Amino acid sequence: MRRVESKPVPLFPRPDEVFAALGRGIFAGLAGTAVMTAGQRVEMRLRGRQGSTSPGDLIAGLLGVEAIDEAQRRRFSDLVHWTWGTGWGVPRGLLRSFGLRGVPVVAHFTMVVGTDCWLLASRGMAPPPWRWTRQELIFELLHKGVLVGTTHLAFRLLEP
Repeated sequence: MRRVESKPVPLFPRPDEVFAALGRGIFAGLAGTAVMTAGQRVEMRLRGRQGSTSPGDLIAGLLGVEAIDEAQRRRFSDLVHWTWGTGWGVPRGLLRSFGLRGVPVVAHFTMVVGTDCWLLASRGMAPPPWRWTRQELIFELLHKGVLVGTTHLAFRLLEP
């Protein structure tokens, strides 16, 4: 067995490395959101349910705005869904720019699921996860796992 020398990782990355990782993260987040959304659409058809307006309702409540009608409410929710999912590529890029390997997927998944659950429960829009049905919990974790896994894969494919 031979010893492998590892290069020291600087504590703070260069600004150009951070911006490059953020850019890759945004594109990776968009890819992750696209794949997650496709999976959600299939799941909704199979289970015969409507799409959730929770993302849009949450942000509308925080901004103090209200939709004029149901169509506008759904469009705003779709916009928030895509923006929110794409935005989750940013922490993925930051994790990588600070040299973290192996940890990013677990840390990223924890951030995504934890933030979504906390925001919705804290605003009274959903019960805390321990009160969800087993089926709701499984589908939520599956969809978020697809988002994070695809974002991670896309990020790795975009790395030089």
